[in-house]
Amino acid sequence: MSETTHEGAVAVNSPPSSDQGLSPAALAEKYGLTVSGARPSLPDYVRQLWERRHFILAFSRAKLHAQYSQAKLGQVWQVLTPLLNAAVFFFIFGILMGGRGGMENDEYIPFLVTGVFVWTFTQQSVMTGVRAISGNLGLVRALHFPRASLPISFSLQQLQQLLYSMTVLAAILIGFQHYPTRLWPLIIPVLALQLVFNVGLALMMARLGAQTPDLSQLMPFLLRTWMYASGVIFPLEYMLEKHDDIPAWVTDVLLANPISVYLELMRYALIDGPHHQHLDGHVWLLAVGWAVVAGIGGFVFFWKAEERYGRG
Repeated sequence: MSETTHEGAVAVNSPPSSDQGLSPAALAEKYGLTVSGARPSLPDYVRQLWERRHFILAFSRAKLHAQYSQAKLGQVWQVLTPLLNAAVFFFIFGILMGGRGGMENDEYIPFLVTGVFVWTFTQQSVMTGVRAISGNLGLVRALHFPRASLPISFSLQQLQQLLYSMTVLAAILIGFQHYPTRLWPLIIPVLALQLVFNVGLALMMARLGAQTPDLSQLMPFLLRTWMYASGVIFPLEYMLEKHDDIPAWVTDVLLANPISVYLELMRYALIDGPHHQHLDGHVWLLAVGWAVVAGIGGFVFFWKAEERYGRG
């Protein structure tokens, strides 16, 4: 069928299409179309991460070597920085404020250095996690890959840095006559659980940091408060006993917080002293619980916003 226009041209009417009246969603389903950058299912997301495991490891190593590339001492700062922090804390809390909890130098110094090294592992995982997306927008917008690769690789970077520091920690322990015992191998499951916890926390912070870049400015204050409330520098039980007016539930919360738990396990494994000879069985349950809750919860929380990273 045809019709003549007012200009004399002949226009041919095409037959009605079967797609007329279909919604965009129905059209996409009909022709097998998907939204560009859509979030994959959770199993597919895990599979994609596993396929990129070599990239995650290589990226973490590259970031580790580049971290102090401009400094004259180079990678020495990986160990020197937490050692200097420990020296400052020893002077302030160990000498000036008397916060040793009855420990002599041969026990308090290993106690303090262990606390600072283990705390730095979580602290830096959180700080790098906050900036994992917002600080790498060029990479996020240029390439297609599961965005969880970034906070995971940053946590692995901090694990590698801690392993370098552990050699120095072992030397300090032996120097203060805390020789290797049958408990030292416990550091492997402790670090594994703390790594899972750190990865989950880094994933949470990465999503929040991507939505609120100013969070990276607030985190140092929150982390400092967390450190003082976790017994990193002084025995937590000793400080709580000095303040009888603290409610019992506050004491329980502080002793059950994840950093306190991982510190207690690590010190129990490494330090041979009167203050570290007993370990309650529930501490291992708390360590596993924190790792499972933070690891799974953080991963799912991050995955739910996968399609929004790098946009806007």
